[in-house]
Amino acid sequence: MTEQNQTKRLAKNTLLLYFRMIIVMLAGLYTSRVVLKSLGVEDFGIYNVVGGVVAMCSMLTGSISAAIQRFFTFELGRNDKSRLKLVFGTSISIQLVFAVVIILLAEILGIWFINNKMNIPLERTSSALWVFHFSLITFAVGLVSVPYNAAIIAHEKMSLFAYISIFEVFAKLFVAYAISIATIDKLVFYSFLMSIVAVVVRLIYGCCCKKLFEECSKSICFDKTIFKEMLGFAGWNFIGASSSILRDQGGNILLNIFFGPVVNAARGISTQVNNAVMQFVTGFTTALNPQITKSYASGDYSYMMRILFLGSRISFYMLLILAMPIIINAKYLLTLWLGDFPKEATYFVQLIMIFSLSESISSPLITAMLATGKIRNYQLVVGGLQMLNFPISLILLKYGGNSETVFVVAIILSQACFFARTVMLKSLIKLPVFSYLKEVYLNVIFVLIISSILPVIVSYNKETSFEQFTISLVVSLTSVIATIYFVGCNHKERSLIKDKMLAMKRKFIG
Repeated sequence: MTEQNQTKRLAKNTLLLYFRMIIVMLAGLYTSRVVLKSLGVEDFGIYNVVGGVVAMCSMLTGSISAAIQRFFTFELGRNDKSRLKLVFGTSISIQLVFAVVIILLAEILGIWFINNKMNIPLERTSSALWVFHFSLITFAVGLVSVPYNAAIIAHEKMSLFAYISIFEVFAKLFVAYAISIATIDKLVFYSFLMSIVAVVVRLIYGCCCKKLFEECSKSICFDKTIFKEMLGFAGWNFIGASSSILRDQGGNILLNIFFGPVVNAARGISTQVNNAVMQFVTGFTTALNPQITKSYASGDYSYMMRILFLGSRISFYMLLILAMPIIINAKYLLTLWLGDFPKEATYFVQLIMIFSLSESISSPLITAMLATGKIRNYQLVVGGLQMLNFPISLILLKYGGNSETVFVVAIILSQACFFARTVMLKSLIKLPVFSYLKEVYLNVIFVLIISSILPVIVSYNKETSFEQFTISLVVSLTSVIATIYFVGCNHKERSLIKDKMLAMKRKFIG
C-alpha cells in the first residue's frame, strides 16, 4: 500500500471512530448518571472498587493480550497468512486457559480479600460478593474476545469495530434503564446484566470475524514456537502491563482502605468522565497504531517516524480541546450532569484530566516499542518507574496524605516515564530524542501554557452560572484551537489546514 493510501485509510478510520466516539461518549455519560442515581453513591463505589479487584487480574493477562495484538498486526504487516492463522488459533487457546485459571484463583483469593481487607458495610458484603462473581465472568469473556478485537484492529476494519461498540453502549443504556425500574437488589442485578452484555458482544465479535477473516475460521489450535515467542514477549511486557494496573486499580483499593466507598464513588465518577473524553483520542490512536506496527514490520522506518512525531502531537491536541473546559469548569459540569456527587469528584476529575494529558503523547511511542519486540530493557526501566506508584502512594497516605495524593503521584511518575521512554527508544528505533523533545514535547507544553491563560483569567474567582459557563466554554475552545493553529502547527501544516478548509467550503457551496 502506498503512503498516500495509508494516509487516506488512517483519515477514514479516524472519522469512523469519531462517529463511534460521539455516540459512545454521550450515551456513556447519560448511562453513568442513571446508574449513579439508581445505585446510590455507596453502592456505586462498591461496584467500582470490587470491579477493581477483578481488574487486578489483568496483571496476569494484560501482557499476553498486548502480545496477541502485536503479533497479529506484525504478521499481517508481513503478509504471512499461514503464520497468521497459527497466531490467531494459538491466541484463542492461550486466552481460554488463562480465563479458567484466573476464575479459579480469583474465586479463592478474591473472596478472602473482600471479606477481610476491604472497607465495605457489613450489610452490603453479600451483594459485593455477587458483584465479584459476575465481574469475573465479564472479565473472562473479555479475555477470550482479545484475539477477535486484535483481528479487527489489525485489518483496520474500524467500521465493524465502531458498530459493535455502538451496539454495546446502547445495550448498557438498556441495562441502566432496567436497574432504574428494578425492585430487586439493584447492585447485584446491574452486575448480572453487565455480564450478559459482555457475553452477547463476545458472540457478535466471534461471528463477524469468522465470516470476514480467513485466519479466524479455525478458532483453536496450538503452535509451540509461536507460544514460546508470545510468552517471551509477554514475560517482559508483564512488568509494564502490571504496573499500570497496579497504579490504577491498586490506587482505587488504597482509596477504599483509607477513605471508604464514598471516595471510590468519586474516583469512579472521575474515571467515567476520563473514559468518555479519552474516546476522543482513542479513535485516532486505534486507527494509528496498526500503521506504526505495519510500517516497522515492512521496514518503512521513515514513515513510521513521521507518524510518531505527528501522532504524539495530535493525540495531545485532541485531548486538550476537551480537557481544558472540563478542568476549568469541573464542579459546574458535575453538578449539571449528576446533581449531587461526592465533593472529592471535582478534584479527581481535574487531576485525572491532567494525568491523561501527560500520558497522551506517549501512546504512539509505546506502540513503536511493542512493534520491535525488543522490550526487556525498556520494561525494566519504564515499568519499574510505574511500579513506584503503589508504594509511594501507600507511604504518603499512611503519613496523612489526602485522597488527591494518589493522582498527584501518578502525574509526576507519568512525566518521569515519558522521558525514560524517549531515551530507551533512541536505541530501539533510533528515535532522534533532541528533535522529538523540541518538535513534540516543548511544542505541546507551549500550547498548553499559552492556551490556558485566557480561560483561567475568565473563570478565576467567579461564581459559575450557565452564562458564565457558556462564556468560559467559548473562550476555552477558541483559545485552545487558535493556539494549536498558530503555535502548535508549522507553516506547512497551517497551509494544509487552509487548503482542506477551502476544499470543504467549495464542496459545501457546490
